[in-house]
Amino acid sequence: MKQPVILALTAGEPAGIGPELCLQLALEQRQPGIVVVASKHLLQARAELLGLTVELEDWQPGTPPATAAGRLSVMHINGLASTDAGKLDPANSAYVVETLRTAARGCLDGLFDGMVTAPVHKGVINDADIAFSGHTEFLQEICGVERVVMMLATDELRIALVTTHLPLKDVSAAITAERLSQVTRILDADLRRFFSVEHPRILVAGLNPHAGESGHLGREEIDVIEPTLDRLRQEGITLKGPLPADTLFTPHWLDNADAVLAMYHDQGLPVLKFQGFGRAVNITLGLPIVRTSVDHGTALDLAGTGKADAGSLHTAIRVGEQMAQSARREISE
Repeated sequence: MKQPVILALTAGEPAGIGPELCLQLALEQRQPGIVVVASKHLLQARAELLGLTVELEDWQPGTPPATAAGRLSVMHINGLASTDAGKLDPANSAYVVETLRTAARGCLDGLFDGMVTAPVHKGVINDADIAFSGHTEFLQEICGVERVVMMLATDELRIALVTTHLPLKDVSAAITAERLSQVTRILDADLRRFFSVEHPRILVAGLNPHAGESGHLGREEIDVIEPTLDRLRQEGITLKGPLPADTLFTPHWLDNADAVLAMYHDQGLPVLKFQGFGRAVNITLGLPIVRTSVDHGTALDLAGTGKADAGSLHTAIRVGEQMAQSARREISE
């Protein structure tokens, strides 16, 4: 009998839509088991604001989480300063970071099979003098790994990034043979580990228009990307490219690929979000744990209105469960 998956769900920025997305889960029968890592006071206040009747239960490690409609298991985190929907409060920032730390350590300790994150507000965390550049980098430090990879995915498309949140003027210098090699190896390995893809087929975008057009539109492809891909092919990784990004995202190429590797954030993610915004999932590869997230922000303007759409959260949970089960199968084999 397959062991049930338990996922930690961090509620994100208290002023945003994260808390009510968590509460929406309690309105229906659920699998896998979800443990919300958050302040019970926050969840109760948001439930009262929205007129929701939800029974919040203290979760004890080693026990199955509630899965019945109307009940929600919570790992309570202290330190919340305010519960106002739509109103950022820097005094909540240490609490927000602690929810992430608790969930990540719970995964590392085997309490959870993975973690799903609702959106946080990086600006207000930094306003509280807490250095925080994002979930990805925070989890990289907690888990003690050298390199992580951001990948967004829908049911039809997976796009991983060589560089993430960099000014465009800095992207070229950041695409080194070392970084490209590390990212590609992680993508290949985690497609096998977490998605049960036996022989991943990866499309690689060029950096420049027309993939540099034989050096006439830039030499990054000739000097860095092509030699690196050739070395990786010798390791047994199946790669196509570098390909011009303006024609890569077409059925001719995508129908025979398991993932796309884009060189920078706005090269790949606009395509994916146009194709599947609201049902996409943000995945961190290269970690020893499973981590998925929604594809949207805190939506402060929607917080407390009851109009937030939980579609992306449902996708993040479903993919997190699939990744956890795939990782289990690899270990058992």
